[in-house]
Amino acid sequence: MAERAWATAGSKGRPDRKSASRARLAGMALIVLSLTGAVLSYLTFTVWVPGQQQRYEHYRAAEPCPAQATPREVAAQDCLVTWHFTVTKVESTFTGKVTVYEATLRDEGDDSRQRTVRFGGSGPLFGKLRRGDEVTATGWRGDVVVLGKGGLRQNTSDAPRDEHPGNAALGVLLALLAAQSLVFGAVRLARPTAYAPLVWEPYGRWLVFTDICVGVGVGAASVWLHIPWWTVLVTVPVVVCAVMARLVRRQRRAAASSAKTRRQQDSRVSSR
Repeated sequence: MAERAWATAGSKGRPDRKSASRARLAGMALIVLSLTGAVLSYLTFTVWVPGQQQRYEHYRAAEPCPAQATPREVAAQDCLVTWHFTVTKVESTFTGKVTVYEATLRDEGDDSRQRTVRFGGSGPLFGKLRRGDEVTATGWRGDVVVLGKGGLRQNTSDAPRDEHPGNAALGVLLALLAAQSLVFGAVRLARPTAYAPLVWEPYGRWLVFTDICVGVGVGAASVWLHIPWWTVLVTVPVVVCAVMARLVRRQRRAAASSAKTRRQQDSRVSSR
């Protein structure tokens, strides 16, 4: 009987092998996720951000094409061409999240050629477009980048924009999420039965939530305020670290307060 009791107690005290296996599996998945985020972040800073910046600079430097320029000359000079269209349809569609603003245009020189352009908002031109209106379009690299009617002009969704801070913020966000996944995954592989407090609640959830909110918020503010894109490389990590340091302090104070309350309750029970 005594030997059986000791054996039972020993089996209860052993780490749960299934739990350890699940923890290791989760750790491997987190590391794979981390590597994916790291690759995407690397591509963002080495391919996407430089490419978008170069495209925007080329667009800003482009000049109007010479009159009667051939398509080959237009492509060679990378210039701005002028087209004339007639509006055949104007519609704004709410997709459940955003409103899509579209205008269908017919080439005045060839009635069989039509194209659809999108806009980011209803003003200043889209809201005044009507079927049958004659409009002037500015084309660049085969896309309609500006549409004009009278004295009103509006960029289309194909027009290059100075959104490098937002793109850089996305790269930093991916890097932060990759680092977080790497740490959480490595701890689960090294200590599959004792990886607290690196768990989803509360630190994992708050880390992800903070990364996303700060990355999106700083990126949007940088685009709106026209801040140099490289400033987000410092701003996003600093803000994330500040928010998480405050969260850790709050969690520690809450844990200390809870422990103090338990000690007071225990002392009251023992006094009775």
